[in-house]
Amino acid sequence: MENAALNRAREEYALVEKNYIEALRERGLEFAPAYEDADAIAELRHKLETKGVAVRNAGASLSYGFLSKACVECTGNNGSETFSTTFKCHRDCYFCFNRNQVDYEKFFREGCPWREGLERSAIENDTLSCIGLTGGEPLLDFESSIEFLKEAKSKFSDAHLRMYTSGDLLTLEQAQRLAQVGLDEIRFSVKDDDPPSRQDKVLSAMRLAKDYIPSVMVEMPIIPGSEDHVKALLKSFDEIGIDGMNMLEFCFPFSNWEDFRSRGFKLKNPPFEVMYDYGYSGGLAVAGSELLILKLMDWAIDEGIGIGLHYCSLENKHRSEIRQKDERACGLQACLTFDEDDFFMKAGRVFGEDVKLARKALSAAGCEDIIESKKGCSLTFPLEHMDAVCDLVRADGSPIEPQVVYFVYEVDDDGGFFIDVAIEDAF
Repeated sequence: MENAALNRAREEYALVEKNYIEALRERGLEFAPAYEDADAIAELRHKLETKGVAVRNAGASLSYGFLSKACVECTGNNGSETFSTTFKCHRDCYFCFNRNQVDYEKFFREGCPWREGLERSAIENDTLSCIGLTGGEPLLDFESSIEFLKEAKSKFSDAHLRMYTSGDLLTLEQAQRLAQVGLDEIRFSVKDDDPPSRQDKVLSAMRLAKDYIPSVMVEMPIIPGSEDHVKALLKSFDEIGIDGMNMLEFCFPFSNWEDFRSRGFKLKNPPFEVMYDYGYSGGLAVAGSELLILKLMDWAIDEGIGIGLHYCSLENKHRSEIRQKDERACGLQACLTFDEDDFFMKAGRVFGEDVKLARKALSAAGCEDIIESKKGCSLTFPLEHMDAVCDLVRADGSPIEPQVVYFVYEVDDDGGFFIDVAIEDAF
C-alpha cells in the first residue's frame, strides 16, 4: 500500500537538494553523476577497516596510527578553537577559502582581532583543550604570532597549541622561538603544484621543525590526478619522520570556478550527506578526492609508511559544527536523542495510515513522549521505542515504514528551536 504522506515528505526533502544543485548549475558549476564511485569507495572503506583503520564520526574521519590531539578535539567536547592573526599570505592558491571568511578584506588590511577572540573564549570556556593559529600565513606577521601563542598559553595553560604554515618561510630562529613559547604542533601545508625547488624548501623546514617542535605534521587537500606525486611526498614525509598527515577532501570554495573547470574538476554529487546550511567556509567537495585519499591510505599501509594517516572529509568539518549546535540541546525535547556518532539529534517518525498503528503500539510499550502532527500526518517518537513499531503491518499485510528524522538545534533572537533536515528509512 502506498503511503502518500510519507511520499510527500520524501519529495519535500529531496526537493531541497535538487533545488540547491540546480541553482549552482545555473551559475555554471558542474556536478559529477550522482553517487559516482560509491561502490568503489564502500569497497575501499571496508578494506581499510580490515587493515586496522579506525572509523570515526560515523565514517567522516578515518585514521591509522598517530592522530593529533587537535584532530580528536575538533569534533570532541573538551573545547577546540582556531584563530588567525592575519589573513595576509605570500601564496595565492586558487582553492583557498579565506575569502569566504567574514570581514576578510578588513582583516587582510588590518590584521585579525585575535585578542578579543581569546578574551571571549576565556569567558565562554576557560578549559579549551586545543588552540590553533592559522592564517593567511602566520609567519608573515611573526611577532603577532608569538604574542598570540604567549597570550593563549597564559589564558589556557594546559591547552595544546598548534600552528598552520606553508612552511617555506620558516627559519631557525623562528623555530627556536616557537618552541620557547610552548608551541606543541606545527602543520605544514604542502602545495601539489609547487615547483620542486619550493617543495624541497618546505621539506627542509620540516626537518628543521623536528628539532624544536614536539609534533610535526602535514595537512593538505588531496587533488584528483595527484596520486603519483602524493605517493612520492608520503615517502619523503616518512623519511623525515614527521608524526602524521591529514589528507583533506579537496573542496571548491565558491570562487574561481574557472580554475576548477579548466582542470577538469566536477563537484561531488550529492554535495552533502545531510542537506543543511553549514557554516564552514570550505565550500563543496570535489568529486574524486575521497576515492583517491582512500587509495593512498591503502597503498601507504601496504607500503609500510610509518607516519599517521588521517582522512578528514568535508563531512568531518561539518560534524564539528553540528556537535556544537546539538549537544547543548540534549534533554530539551524528550522525543529527541543526541547521536554520539554523527552528532545530529534524531527521532523516529511514521506517516499517514501508519500513525494509528504506531500510536497504539507505542502506548502498549509505555511510550508517553510522542508528538503528533495533523498537518504533516505524522507521529514522532523517541528512537529507543523503534522496536515497538518495527514489526507492524498494515491491513493489506505490507509493513509500515518508520523513518529516522535528523534535527539541528538553532538559536535566533527569539530563542532556541529544532529544525528537521532529513529523513531516512529506519530499516
